Amino acid sequence: MSVSENNLINENLIESFRPRLRAYVAVEPVLDYLHFLEPEQKEDIRHRARKDGNSAAVDVLIGAVLRKPHPAGWFQAFVDALSHAECSHAADVMRGKLPDAAVEAENDICMRMIDILVPSLVCMDTKEVCTMCYARELIPKYDQDQILHLAANKGQRDAARELLKIIVRCPPGWYSQFVQILRDTEHNDLYKLMGGFSDDTAAKTTTSEPGKANPESSTCQRLDDKDTEDDVIDLYQSEEASEGEEAAPKLSRSLERLPPVNGDLDKDDIELRDYQMDVAKPALEGKNIIICLPTGSGKTRIAVYITRKHLDRKRAEGKTGKVVLLVNMVPLVEQHYTNEFHPFLKHVYKVERVSGQSMHKISFTEIVKNNDVIICTAQILENYLEKTLKGEDEGVHLKDISLIIIDECHHTKKDEVYNRVMMRYLKQKNKNRIMLKEQKEIVPLPQILGMTASLGVGDATVLKAAEDYILQICANLDASQIWTGNLGNYSKEPDKKIVHVEDKEKDPFGDVIKKIMNVIQMHAELSPTCELGSQSYEQWVVQREQQAAKEEDQKVRVCMEHLRRYNDALIVSNTIRMCDAFRFLNKKHEEELKSKSSPDDEHVIKISDTERELFKLFRENKKELEKLSENQSYENDSLSQLQKSVLYQFTTTEDARGIVFTKMRQSAIALSHWIQENPKFADVGVKVSYVIGGGNQSVVKPMTSTEQKAVLNKFRSGDVNLLIATSVAQEGLDIPDCNFVIRYGCVTNDIAMIQAKGRARAQNSNYIVIEVKGSGVTERESVNDYRVNLMSKAITRIQAMDPAEYNKQIGEYQMQALLEDKMRMTNNKKHKKLALPSEVKLSCRHCSKIVCTGDDIQIIKGMHHVNVSSQFRELFIQKGNTSLQEPFDYETNGTIACKDCGQKWGTMMMYRAIECPCLHVKNFVVTIKEKKFSNYTKWRDLPAKFPAFDYTEHASCLALDSDEEFES
Repeated sequence: MSVSENNLINENLIESFRPRLRAYVAVEPVLDYLHFLEPEQKEDIRHRARKDGNSAAVDVLIGAVLRKPHPAGWFQAFVDALSHAECSHAADVMRGKLPDAAVEAENDICMRMIDILVPSLVCMDTKEVCTMCYARELIPKYDQDQILHLAANKGQRDAARELLKIIVRCPPGWYSQFVQILRDTEHNDLYKLMGGFSDDTAAKTTTSEPGKANPESSTCQRLDDKDTEDDVIDLYQSEEASEGEEAAPKLSRSLERLPPVNGDLDKDDIELRDYQMDVAKPALEGKNIIICLPTGSGKTRIAVYITRKHLDRKRAEGKTGKVVLLVNMVPLVEQHYTNEFHPFLKHVYKVERVSGQSMHKISFTEIVKNNDVIICTAQILENYLEKTLKGEDEGVHLKDISLIIIDECHHTKKDEVYNRVMMRYLKQKNKNRIMLKEQKEIVPLPQILGMTASLGVGDATVLKAAEDYILQICANLDASQIWTGNLGNYSKEPDKKIVHVEDKEKDPFGDVIKKIMNVIQMHAELSPTCELGSQSYEQWVVQREQQAAKEEDQKVRVCMEHLRRYNDALIVSNTIRMCDAFRFLNKKHEEELKSKSSPDDEHVIKISDTERELFKLFRENKKELEKLSENQSYENDSLSQLQKSVLYQFTTTEDARGIVFTKMRQSAIALSHWIQENPKFADVGVKVSYVIGGGNQSVVKPMTSTEQKAVLNKFRSGDVNLLIATSVAQEGLDIPDCNFVIRYGCVTNDIAMIQAKGRARAQNSNYIVIEVKGSGVTERESVNDYRVNLMSKAITRIQAMDPAEYNKQIGEYQMQALLEDKMRMTNNKKHKKLALPSEVKLSCRHCSKIVCTGDDIQIIKGMHHVNVSSQFRELFIQKGNTSLQEPFDYETNGTIACKDCGQKWGTMMMYRAIECPCLHVKNFVVTIKEKKFSNYTKWRDLPAKFPAFDYTEHASCLALDSDEEFES
């Protein structure tokens, strides 16, 4: 038989048994042994498993295995992978060892019974049952570890669901073994519910052979493939009745909660703890409330429950319910969708997620129209509400939404996007009040649910000011009350410890950097009052650079760029290692030199005298800095204290997991490298990685949301157990319970402190602050403690207010906010009329060359500003060919930079086969009506409107050009 014929037989075999493989294959362990699949393919399949469940991922896996051309030995490799991953039943099916039809039909019924009884079975002591299943070789070690890890981090119920998913993939005969395990672990009610006998009946029953079920040992095995689900239920009910009236009602209650039939045992039952139900009740009654509960107390689960009940109630009333969950960070969109809302609601409601990085090809308006639950960044909803105000077709109305959930709602203040959305709500509420008086029909408004771990107190230092601050947020959210709940035994406050570190006596490395910085300051003729190596110095540098760019003072501007770099290095050397600081400086120096090189020899990029002097200054000091960075006797003591703290946690705690928070991106990366290079950490099982923000204001390359997600998934799975993070990991992100949280030389505000401490929510956890002498960390931490207590007292007093007085104050704050907004809009109309494109000019930030006017700029998909002028191509050079695939219908194809000075301007986009230079406004000085601005970092902040990209016109011009070229 030829290879192609053999392949065809094997392909047909896999396709024929695809339904069986869905039931019997565990995707995760199988992927570890499928070496002929590419890493990207494996990651896609794992992502599908996390998102839609094991069965859906099996289909993707089969598609990957069947993809042609087949590598040599592919089918045997697939069978071996099934066998090695202990999916022995699936491997037997692929080998042609097919079970008897009656046995297979009987096994199907057993699987269905598990599916039916999930709501009751999840109440088992999962750890005990799992351990027994492994001891009796019903499940492999890999699955046992996964289930126990899930029990420790997510709880016994989630772990039970995972165990049930795994059990039903075992070879036939598993059912009777599982029933016996329930009996041996003293789950007597579950044992009887599954068809086991009472003690006196069981005594009369014997098993003919170890590991094989007696034909009379369980109800499931007395059924054949002709029995329907109703027959199964009737048989169970009759047997329970014969066992006694006490068990029958319990069975009936369980059967009333049957989940829908599906390939996976998905989450359909949403159960809340007592304190969660207490805070949810007012929202279930339709009231606007704020839920303020600590990080890790299940606020998102409460929101899912409220969403389900809200939509159920609307459906029962014959109305259309529409729930929008607003978040303030892109990673939270996918997180809430994947981890909570989609798994719990997908059986009964349509759930979709949208962010700027995942905009669908259909409009947001259509997404809102066609789904019941929409999870999106607040800015997207605000954009489409604005379109409605302007009368555009693609807008969204508040009246179309029945419930808005605002995550991290403490941000609903001042000019933040949450507050802009709520201002529209308050305006309509005020209009409705007037319309009611005039006996006109009012416009329906959505219910509002705010969620946060801490409302904060702003700048308040006394109780009355703290109350006013919180009442203002309540007014902004139109909240009838704040609900905090009593966590009781679920409250897990970590032990707090502050470690004081003495400043190092000698710092020759830092002295050299300061000497260089002083030389640069003299060159720029500047004398700052801030201390070198401080955050305040960095702020001064940023402001001075913006001023110099606006004034076209290139000498000062370039000096500021280098001073910021040296200041960052000074901070790194003071908190991490000198070698990390040197590595950072050297890398930035090489990158800048590279930016001054041309990709061809056609022209020369100009290097100014100031740049030449600064390059020379670094070269002159490079050897000395490198030598000093290798002398460990000058290292700071902060690292040794950090090492001591981390090693203690990992040697005294089983399965330790922790986060180290640090201020700067450079620090996070450097700390991660230090731990990786230090064998003492590896000896105690430390597996480290870092996660940093996605903004572009730092001199360090940001992390994309995809990169952040990959690291957090590893942290969740245990592949990483120590996370080095900037503030991005403090708020909102779904991070597993940690045994310890360390703040390494950084403290921010009281809200950040609560959120950071909230990450340490495992039993007997620790919250550690490492302070370098003179850094002010201890004082700031004390202030934060005071503010947290102040907030608690203020909330307690607000909760105790007379309802009439509360409503009066809220009403006054809302009217004040409306009047202030009206005044602001009036002033904006007077002083900030939108400029015409022709009134906008862009100049290169580095060399001040005028690059283009606004007439040359058009917008793709409402966000990408591209230059459409054919003459523009004469002004820039294109570097690299990165072909970075984006989640849209375009790709970036390298960077573009100024032909004269090498300043980066943006990227080259390939949009539907058209090359478009995409400009990043932060790289330019913007002139609007003859007034210069150097502080724009986002296009949307410009008071100017540019037209949409005319694809048809550009495509037709390109097509015409190519025809003429072809004819010539």
